[in-house]
Amino acid sequence: MRSTTLPRPRGELTEHLFTALRSASDFRGLAAKATGEDAALALWILHELHYRGLTDVDDALEWDPQLLRLRRQLEADLEDRLRSRFHAPQGVSFVDDALDWIDEQDGPSLARHVHRHASRDQVLDLLAVRSIYHLKESDPVAWLVPRLGVRAKAALMELQYDEYGGGDPNRLHHHLFEAGMEASGLEPSYDAHLDAVPLEALEQNNTLSLFGLHRRLRGAALGHLAAFEATSSLPSRRMAEGLRRLDFPDEMVEYYSEHVEADAVHEQLAVRTICAGLLAEEPELETEVWFGAFTCLDLESRFAHAMFARWGVEEKAA
Repeated sequence: MRSTTLPRPRGELTEHLFTALRSASDFRGLAAKATGEDAALALWILHELHYRGLTDVDDALEWDPQLLRLRRQLEADLEDRLRSRFHAPQGVSFVDDALDWIDEQDGPSLARHVHRHASRDQVLDLLAVRSIYHLKESDPVAWLVPRLGVRAKAALMELQYDEYGGGDPNRLHHHLFEAGMEASGLEPSYDAHLDAVPLEALEQNNTLSLFGLHRRLRGAALGHLAAFEATSSLPSRRMAEGLRRLDFPDEMVEYYSEHVEADAVHEQLAVRTICAGLLAEEPELETEVWFGAFTCLDLESRFAHAMFARWGVEEKAA
């Protein structure tokens, strides 16, 4: 398994952090005063210590207390911003009403743009940017398994079993995406496109890790999962059809086709069994579950706005 290569710094914090990581020097001078891309990239790199590790960085630094302190400061700033945008729905039950509520949210759609209008270069750009998620796929969710009760845990493992290929390494979803990238002429390594990833995509991925790594955020993590699964099947169909329109290779189409049926099942499993199981045991987490669902949709909307702006595309044309 290949470790992540440190990317180009995006500011003073990442410049100092990357130098310190390579030399395993004293981290006490690092302070989370950065904002924007500099802060987001620093947090993504610090999270990566808990996944595949970093090239030329000692694995022992995963639990360095000074780095954990910096990570926590950056996470706190991210969480504060996420919560500042959230207002809990009133008079509704997540298990009974979440799917209808999610359907009512109407943000910009990158998948619809790919389906009808996107150029090949725009799609290649989107696939490259998305790769930091798709080549990790459900790994952040795996942190949740030991934190759940019997019903929610069993259902989450059923969903994860699908995500990890049902025991077949060639069917792992992130492996399917890797094969699709390679067939499409994109470098398929895990960190190849990190320098091109915008702030909004970094924050999407940082949020997944934040929710997964903190037990206190297990409700938010499962709400995020439910909203993601509930908004994946139709966009995956549109992506597959758009890729065929642009003559992308079958391997890339297959990745999205795999998600059309799987995620239609997963949305029911995520809401009515996983979240229902959690809330049956811990009903006090309902607002947190709503927070996670809102955050998933909010961050996706922000990412879509950013990509349309990057391409100079009018969103109404999507």
